[in-house]
Amino acid sequence: MPEGDTVWLAARRLDDALAGHDLVRTDFRVPSLATTDLSGRRVEGVRSYGKHLLFRIDGGLTVHTHFRMDGSWHLYRPGRPWRGGPDWQVRAVLQTDEWNAVGYRLPVLELLPTAHEERIVGRLGPDVLDDDVDVNRLVAGVTAQGQRAIGDVLLDQTVVAGFGLIYVTEGLYLHGITPWTAVVDVPEPRRLLERTRRLMAANRAHGAQASTGDLRDQHYVYGRAGRPCRRCGVRIRFARQRSGRHERDAYWCPHCQSGPGPG
Repeated sequence: MPEGDTVWLAARRLDDALAGHDLVRTDFRVPSLATTDLSGRRVEGVRSYGKHLLFRIDGGLTVHTHFRMDGSWHLYRPGRPWRGGPDWQVRAVLQTDEWNAVGYRLPVLELLPTAHEERIVGRLGPDVLDDDVDVNRLVAGVTAQGQRAIGDVLLDQTVVAGFGLIYVTEGLYLHGITPWTAVVDVPEPRRLLERTRRLMAANRAHGAQASTGDLRDQHYVYGRAGRPCRRCGVRIRFARQRSGRHERDAYWCPHCQSGPGPG
């Protein structure tokens, strides 16, 4: 699933292309919106919240999408070929005089009143990439989780909106604790949250998602199972961790990260 910085960057690019322009054609290729036509309406802006995209349309409407595992939005100049996938994977087209915004493989696509956006984002935790995010609220939300494993909590969008597996994995490595560490046993939780948030914020404008500072080899432990730790040389381990209804990949260095393992 895309990280919050991927969605943030998509929102900024879509906003730059569409905001302030009138829609000359819309094409929604899902049954619930098959007859919907927003042509003639102006795009007021596109913003992200966590991993959600919100296209605000004049007249008090919002097009809400979520990428889940493999959705994406692509921008094309009129007349240029679309290369985001086969045509049958297109779920939405928002066209202005200057751009075609084409949504591929979008598992969540709905139209709702802008006044009802709270139905989507109101159940989420603070957006970690909001420049004005209340860090005290972030810390309070995490520390209230008590005995839950920190790796599970940081991926819970109702507690913290935006973090994904890459940044959680790398943030926990840099903090020196395993993903199975109980929240009550996490030392300096504010430092963990601030550092992991800074990692994501540093990457959001270019999408490289690097935590090492080396774009050729971007991660300390994520995706490096069986390879030597960059610090100590011990082999990185891999297991699965229960996170809500799902099991997520977990990577950690058994030497550099203290705390319990996967049982």
